[in-house]
Amino acid sequence: MDWRRWKDSWPHAAHSRFIATGGLGGRWHVQEMGCGPEIMLLHGAGGATQSFRGLMPELAKHYRCIAIDYPGQGFSRPRVSGRYSLDALARDLTSLAWTEGWKPVALIGHSAGGALALRMAEEGLTQNVIGINAALGRFEGVAGWAFPLAAKLMALNPLTATFFSTTTSSPGAVKKLLESTGSEIDEEGQHLYRALVASSRHVDGTLRMMAAWNLDGLITRLPRNAAHTTLIVGEEDKTVPPKVSEIAAARMPDARVVRLPNLGHLAHEEAPGVVAGHVFEALDAALESL
Repeated sequence: MDWRRWKDSWPHAAHSRFIATGGLGGRWHVQEMGCGPEIMLLHGAGGATQSFRGLMPELAKHYRCIAIDYPGQGFSRPRVSGRYSLDALARDLTSLAWTEGWKPVALIGHSAGGALALRMAEEGLTQNVIGINAALGRFEGVAGWAFPLAAKLMALNPLTATFFSTTTSSPGAVKKLLESTGSEIDEEGQHLYRALVASSRHVDGTLRMMAAWNLDGLITRLPRNAAHTTLIVGEEDKTVPPKVSEIAAARMPDARVVRLPNLGHLAHEEAPGVVAGHVFEALDAALESL
């Protein structure tokens, strides 16, 4: 996506900056807001910082929030090939945090960002993780077949991202895709997702990430993951059903599940104030245990 086109209208653009990634190429798009202990916000696959447009200001009342677009997604430029997997992305983001001097007291991840947060906890960046409909198993619904299929097609044809972007970015298609997650997103949210899907570069970055995504190692190590973990789940989530978080939490030494009625996969966009309240509770409990 072209930042010059969106810098005056992207959510919280005044809080954006760009960080070059040195020898690895590319650059990170980062948004920082608020004061206090630092927390990092990690979006889901196919999203960007706009996913936190409502949640971030709520959390920034008590914390310094740091939200980042992944390589090739949103406004972050693609990096060298081979840096899209869970392990590579976790290490790169952890390295970025150390380089920038960030010391997050917690990582908050939505969907794929929840898995990424747990993997970054393994890297030693934090001891506290909050997942929002964390994707700790196979995607279901539309994402279950669309992402893997598109990722495989992309490996065969470099024009796949352009085709995918062109055929799925209409208002009706995006609305239907969002509704399939079990969430009701307002017109602003739909407009922003249309902008993301209309960008072939964003779609390419998302597909490359999904093509390289493998949770086997992380899932196997869950019984040894000592992070203080809270998994917030929307009971109407059609993409990552609540049972996924319940199964994962049962295998972890220090994890609990909080269920939210009437909310879907994008619960933090539907009801940012409600989700923020549960995040504050989890953060309070985590910091009291330090």
